[in-house]
Amino acid sequence: MRTAKITRKTAETSISVEINLDGTGRYDNQTGIGFFDHMLDQLSRHSLIDFTIRANGDYHIDDHHTVEDTGIALGQALVAALDDKKGIRRYGSCLLPMDDALVRAALDLSGRPFLVWNVTLPTAKIGAFDSELVREFFQALSTHGGITLHVDQLHGINSHHIAEATFKAVARALRDAVETDPRKADAIPSTKGAL
Repeated sequence: MRTAKITRKTAETSISVEINLDGTGRYDNQTGIGFFDHMLDQLSRHSLIDFTIRANGDYHIDDHHTVEDTGIALGQALVAALDDKKGIRRYGSCLLPMDDALVRAALDLSGRPFLVWNVTLPTAKIGAFDSELVREFFQALSTHGGITLHVDQLHGINSHHIAEATFKAVARALRDAVETDPRKADAIPSTKGAL
């Protein structure tokens, strides 16, 4: 079973993440941040990775630490569940439309974290959610998941649509990357022999 459970406790947050890479996209996410839960639900549903996430944070300050630390814990869970990465496809990409928004995501589960972020959210807030936290989440996920991640916004005028298209595009790319390659199910997808 390609599953993992990560618990992260700091003076700022308490996060618990459980994932199943071979799931069906079932989710139960409760971070105390409504829009963020909605985005995590999309990430689970469209990656077909089951998520159970619980988070409590220092909301009296803002949502930054909770969003970032959830990204950290989710990245660590991906690393644990992938183990030695034997048999995975490793790469994934998606060009995802959502109404006015069109977002491209491409990723490599290389173990070498790098984020290229060409996304501009036109409003400072999406409801009560700070728009800049979308990037903070993906920076934490990329860094702690060992993911080379490129995200490019090609079109978009509505911040909610752009953000949601981003989560869905990354989800679809992740779905492809974590899947087992039936032609090489017993091999590490690298000429180096390790990722």
